[in-house]
Amino acid sequence: MSIQLSGSPQKRTQGYSALVLGASGLVGKALTQMLVKDPRYKSVTCLVRRPMSSQANIHHPVVIDFDNLQAYEGYFCVDHLYICLGTTLKSAGSKSEFRKVDFEYVHIAAQLARSQHVRSLVWISSVGANARSASFYLRTKGELENAVFRIPGLNSASAVRPSLLVGNRDDSRVSEQLAIRLMQWLSPVLIGRFSKYRPVSATEVAGKMMELQRFD
Repeated sequence: MSIQLSGSPQKRTQGYSALVLGASGLVGKALTQMLVKDPRYKSVTCLVRRPMSSQANIHHPVVIDFDNLQAYEGYFCVDHLYICLGTTLKSAGSKSEFRKVDFEYVHIAAQLARSQHVRSLVWISSVGANARSASFYLRTKGELENAVFRIPGLNSASAVRPSLLVGNRDDSRVSEQLAIRLMQWLSPVLIGRFSKYRPVSATEVAGKMMELQRFD
């Protein structure tokens, strides 16, 4: 469920710091809760688009304007960057708005990670991501992978490629829920090279993202 590009950052001896983009989403919430419970981390900061309710339980939320992400470069002075940004064409309203969230924001964040010498970054892509795909969604994901991995000077970058995500969402996506049910029904026969299409829990994706970070 992942691809990686690694460099050779210097080893650090103190606790690690993490920055999460997209902490209000399905994977972002699960990831944040795992990070704050992990003794390896000394600090966890989350950049969000809007104020969160007290029930959200987001650790150190900082409301920012993602259209002006470069203005928050100082927050990227961390060991690990987790990018859980993502939307759907329906939610975005247009292809250009979708690309802004799923490509531009992530690509800019990766560039800021490079300039602030982030030890390693991990973001969420998608199973089937391919820059030559006929699907706009998968093509955008594939183009992003290519763009991030071509940024010179990145210490370490990894992308997880989950299939349909299972979990309790704040927004109801009827078509997606129907697709999940169908894929769960088909899961027993999705074996071998087709196993990557099985629905995956947000917690599992979050755990994989943590595994891909560099702690050496």
